[in-house]
Amino acid sequence: MKLVGKKIAVLIESDYFEKEIFYYQFRFLEEGAELHFLTRLWGQKQLEFKGHEYQVPFTCSESFEDISDEELSSYDAIIIPSGIVSDRLRYTEDIKKTPLASDFMKRAFENKNILKGIICHGMWLMSPVIEVIEGRNVTVHNNLISDAKNYHLNYVDEDVVVDGDLVTGRTGGHCHLFAAKIIEMLSFK
Repeated sequence: MKLVGKKIAVLIESDYFEKEIFYYQFRFLEEGAELHFLTRLWGQKQLEFKGHEYQVPFTCSESFEDISDEELSSYDAIIIPSGIVSDRLRYTEDIKKTPLASDFMKRAFENKNILKGIICHGMWLMSPVIEVIEGRNVTVHNNLISDAKNYHLNYVDEDVVVDGDLVTGRTGGHCHLFAAKIIEMLSFK
């Protein structure tokens, strides 16, 4: 159990890739991590989301909306999963304001002690705050290679890429490789 005493957050919303989220639920816990799924609860006590392929329900009762800097720094890793999660999370009702989830990730990137994981289409959530990762080496889904270049990121044609405190994965189908790298890095932290 390599992750005993480690705390990991995975962002969640509807249209999540079931196989990826279920893998994290088992794999990180198997290594002894304390695992949290965070979302924007919109004033609710909990929300139920549906998966993308099988419409599997997933209930979330934890929010990133009001996390203090102290609580944020208690996390060892924060993961933006694949699928449409990041697109849903980057919604903002006030177009003059940064989406709350993007702002949350910006705060996470300001803390070098937190490992950040972004896989597949998760990079979409970073587009409103791209300045915090410009120039970094990343991999993304093949459909987002142009986006990565437009975000001034250095696209690397590999399944998993590490650049300091940032781990990126190509697709949700590579979640096992992505999670393995996160586990490896956290076990030495």
